Amino acid sequence: MKLAPTVQKLRGGYYTPQPIARFLCEWAIRDHTARVLEPSCGDGSVLLEAANVLVERRKSKAGVGDLLTGIELDEKEAASCLRRLQERGITAGGTIVVGDFFERCKEMEAKGTRFDAVVGNPPFIRYQHFSEEQRKVAIQIMQSFGLRPNRLMNSWVPFLVGATGLLSEHGRLAMVIPAELLQVNYAAEARRLLSDSYSRITLMTFRQLVFEGIQQEVVLLLGEKNGSERIGIRTIELDGIEDLVAYEHSDFSSEGLKPIDHSTEKWTQYFLTTKEILLLRRLKREPRVKRIAALAEVEVGIVTGLNEFFVVNRDRLRELELTRHTLPIVSRSPQLAGIVYSKSDWEASAEDNRPAFLLDLPNLPPERLPAAARRYIAEGESKGFHEGYKCRIRDRWYVVPSIWTPHAFMLRQIHHYPKVILNRTNATCTDTIHRVRFHNGASREAFAAAFLNSMTFAFAEVMGRSYGGGVLELEPREAEDLPIPFDGAEQLDLKLINAMILAGDIEAVLNLTDSVLLQRGLGLPIEETRMLRGIWEKLRDRRNGRR
Repeated sequence: MKLAPTVQKLRGGYYTPQPIARFLCEWAIRDHTARVLEPSCGDGSVLLEAANVLVERRKSKAGVGDLLTGIELDEKEAASCLRRLQERGITAGGTIVVGDFFERCKEMEAKGTRFDAVVGNPPFIRYQHFSEEQRKVAIQIMQSFGLRPNRLMNSWVPFLVGATGLLSEHGRLAMVIPAELLQVNYAAEARRLLSDSYSRITLMTFRQLVFEGIQQEVVLLLGEKNGSERIGIRTIELDGIEDLVAYEHSDFSSEGLKPIDHSTEKWTQYFLTTKEILLLRRLKREPRVKRIAALAEVEVGIVTGLNEFFVVNRDRLRELELTRHTLPIVSRSPQLAGIVYSKSDWEASAEDNRPAFLLDLPNLPPERLPAAARRYIAEGESKGFHEGYKCRIRDRWYVVPSIWTPHAFMLRQIHHYPKVILNRTNATCTDTIHRVRFHNGASREAFAAAFLNSMTFAFAEVMGRSYGGGVLELEPREAEDLPIPFDGAEQLDLKLINAMILAGDIEAVLNLTDSVLLQRGLGLPIEETRMLRGIWEKLRDRRNGRR
C-alpha cells in the first residue's frame, strides 16, 4: 500500500517511539504465556518490545517467538522486523506474516484464533486511499460486528474493530489511535462497540504532540476484557512522553472509572468528573430544554468551489465591471464581531477592501452573458479554475448553487466560544460560516441572546470536535442537536448583550444569561450553574492548550 509521506510516519509500528511501545506492551502482556498480535507490525518497533517483555516475564528467550504474531503488508518492512527479532535472539519461525491484516483477520476469525494481547500503531489512511480489495474486506469485517462503515472512515477504525474481535475473553488491547476516536462522527459506532466489548477502557492523552513533525494528536487506547463484566472508562492526561516513562502502571485500579454511556456519543465527556457527566446527561433529557432543531435549521454556507474567483473585493469588482452581478457576502468569521450583523458592518468590510462581494452570474450559456462576464470566465478557464472538482461537477462551472440569505450566521470554527449572529443585511456567507434559517414563530432576537449560556457552551465542547490549533468545529447536524434553554429568553436585552460582546466581556454575558435562563428559567441551583460554567472552561482550556 503506497502511503503519503505524512501518513508513513504514523504507519503501523514504523515510527512508534520506544517509550510508547514499551508502555503498551508492559500493560497489555500480563504473564509469560500471553499470545500477542501486532496487526500492522512495520519494522518491529512495537513487536520487539513485546518480545522484550515476554523474555522478562519468562526469564528466558525460549518459546517467545511461538507467542508472537506480526502481520505486515510491506515485504521489506516485514523482513526488517524478522531480522530485528532474530538479532534479539528470538527464534521467529512463522511469527511474521506478510499480507493484509483484513484478509488475515477473516482467516483467523474463521479458525477461532484468539490472542491475549493485541498491541500496535495501526495505519492512518483515508478510505479513498484503500485498494478496492482492502476496502471490500474491511467493510465486511465491520459489518460482521453490525457496524455501517461510510466513506469518511479511516483505516484505523476497521483495524481497531478487527483487533477487538481477535481478543480472548480476558484479553487486553493497547494501541496508538488518533484522538479522532473521541469525537468524529465516522467513529461513532466504533465507540459504541468498544464500550460494549471492554470491561474497562483507559484513554491516555498528552498535552504535547508526541510524534515529532506530525500535527496529529493521539491517544493510547487501553481496553481490558473481563468476561461479561462492564465497569467503566477513565482518562489520564500527561504532559509528554517523559511522564509516560515515569508512570506507574502495574495495573489501574477501579478508582477514577466513570460510567460509560453505551451509545455513539462522543468521548470528550470523559475528561469531566462523574458528577459533571451525570449533570449533562440529566439536562439532555430535561423536557424543558429545547434542541436548536426545534427553533431553526442550520446549513453550511455557500460552497463556491473557488473563493479566489467568486469572492472579490471592491477594487477587483470595479476592475471587472461586474457590479450588477454580485451579492454581499461574509467571507470570514472575524467580520462577525458581535451578535448582530448590520448593513454598516458589511459596508465597513467593503470599504476596507476585504472580499465582500459574491459573483452571482445568471444561469445562462456564455454567449448570452455580458462581455465583461465572458472575459472573466475566460480568464478563470485559462488558469484551470473550471477543472477543480466542485466547479467541474456543475452544469455551468461559473454558476454558484444554493445562494440564499440566512436569518442568522453561526460560527463553524470556534476559538473561544460559539455564537449566533443575527443577519440584518441581505448578505450571505461562505462555507467557513453556517447559515441559520429560523422556523416560523421562533423569536430571532431571543434565540441569539439565549444561545450565549454556560449550558449550551458546555454541550458545544462535548458534541463538537477539535482540531490541532485549538479550533472547535460544529457541523450542521451537531449544531442542530445542541440543547438551548429558552424559558425566559424574551427577557434578555439583545442590545445590551451585543454591547457586552463587542466589549469582549463574555463573563458578564454568561452571568446575566445563566441567571435568567438556567437559574430562574430551569430552576437549577447555583452550584449546578457554576458546574456548567466550569465544564465549558475546562474543555475550552484543554482544547486551546493544544494550539
